[in-house]
Order: sequence, then C-alpha cells, then structure tokens
Amino acid sequence: MQLEFLGTGAGSPSKQRNVASVALRLLEERNAIWLFDVGEATQHQILHTTIRPRKIEKIFITHLHGDHIFGLPGLLSSRSFQGGTEPLTIYGPVGIKQYVQTSLQVSESRLSYPLHFVELTDDGELFNDHGFRVVARKLDHKIACFGYRIEEADHPGELQVEKLREQNVPSGPIYGQLKAGKTVTLPDGRTLDGHDFIGKPQPGRIVAILGDTRQTHNAVLLAQNADVLVHESTFAKDETKMAHSYYHSTSKQAAEIAKKAGVKKLLLNHISARYTGKAAYQLAYQVRNIVPDTRVVNDFDVIDIPFKK
Repeated sequence: MQLEFLGTGAGSPSKQRNVASVALRLLEERNAIWLFDVGEATQHQILHTTIRPRKIEKIFITHLHGDHIFGLPGLLSSRSFQGGTEPLTIYGPVGIKQYVQTSLQVSESRLSYPLHFVELTDDGELFNDHGFRVVARKLDHKIACFGYRIEEADHPGELQVEKLREQNVPSGPIYGQLKAGKTVTLPDGRTLDGHDFIGKPQPGRIVAILGDTRQTHNAVLLAQNADVLVHESTFAKDETKMAHSYYHSTSKQAAEIAKKAGVKKLLLNHISARYTGKAAYQLAYQVRNIVPDTRVVNDFDVIDIPFKK
C-alpha cells in the first residue's frame, strides 16, 4: 500500500505544484488504483508515473471546486482510449454525476467501460468487501465537502514453520492444512490443531484523506488511530483568521487534528502558491512539536504505508 501524490497545490496550478490529486496504490492488495480528487491535468501528471489508467478502479471526489474535478473528463476519456474495459465507480457530492455526464455528452465522448456514480448526502459507509472498508464524513468547507477513511481488513497470522519443525512435523500438504486452521492427524498418531501454529493476525492499515476544511470533529473521527492522515495546509501556523475566512486550515490546525486522533504520520498538502521552497517546508517544521512525524508532500512523492510493528 502506497500513496502517490499527483498534485499538492491549492486553487490553481503553479510551476512547482499541480492541483489536487492523490493515488492510493493497492496493486499488491487488489491490483488496483484508487484516486482521491482529479484536478486539472491529473492525466498529464500520471504520464510521469508508472500508474496505468486502466488500473484505476475507484475515484473519490472530496468536493466540486474546480481544482479538485477539472481533470476528470480527460482522464476518463484517456482510460477508454488506452484499453480500459473494467467498470469504474466515482464517489462524490451531489452534482458530480451531472458534471461528468454533461462534459462527456457535450464533447461527444464515449467510454468503453461502465461508469457508476455514488452521490453522497451524509456521513456513512460507502464500500465494504473482504479487503477494505471506506467511510465518508462531512467536512466544514464553503460547499459540500467530504473526507474519506480507508480501513484495510486484518491479515491472517503466518504459519509458524519453525514451531512445526521443532516438533518434527514433515513439510508438504500438511502445512497447508494446518495454515487453513484444520486439525490434522500425523502418520505417527499425533493430532495437531492448526490454530496452535498460526501467529496473531496482522492488523490492517488505516488511511484518512481529507478534502478542504476548517477544523471539525469529523476530521478527528475520520483520522482516529490512522497510520497516515493526508490533511490540507493552505495556510501557515499563525494565519488562523485567514484560514477561517476561506474555509481552510493552518498547518497547526491540521497537526492538532492529527494529535487528537492519535495519527502516526501527518502529510500536509493543498499548499498555497505563496509558499515556495523553504517556506513550504516550514509548514511542517513549525508543527513537529505537536506531531513529530509531519511532512509537506510534493508532486510525485510516494509514501509507503508499512504494517504496524
């Protein structure tokens, strides 16, 4: 599981940062990519990565401001041109279906794959299968805006091969039966319960990806005990009044949310073009006394999300 940032800027693109988009790479887990927001020129950014548009399985839109959705029609069309045939689902606030369908209709674009929409009106679970669960909650922005919590299911414990060898259990099909939790009778008459040779389950990972927002309790709920929180930092630590006026957050407010939620790693994005070079990185430095593992991400950064130790 990895996060790859395709755009980390706010409002409009700059030479240093494109507008909002982040990919959750789940290639090992489900051979798929999930996108969160698709700002203008996201498909251009993808050309500089190893992401294949046909691998994009789901798209989650936080809100309908242009810097978060203007890249959608082009990306959807290119996915079709490049041989995408698998269905794709777009989640987002009410209006996302009309925006996409109108763009495709006016431009006479036809897709080679089924396109599904799930429009959000309130907090709730969006998706839950054997591997992942996704929950959305409302944030506090000028227009309807949501944050997303992605929970990975726990992984089964590993077979304790050394323990089996110590008891002189012959390798082969027996190991597979024990790993499946079955009770096995050995040729020498011993009976073994597979559960006695399986380690503890590996807890799944949790990622929270938020849209534009003021400080809000829902952000804490989304980020509770997350391994990684992606939070906007449109304004610097002391620009609280400006952030409130524009329905955004400061780096300090993002860090306070992360601390309340018990987040392990805080990634700051949606960086205003006013912060370049060292000034951008200061957004992280100034709050590491609140959350030590805080980082300002750049376009094309890839962040590994390891399992809990």
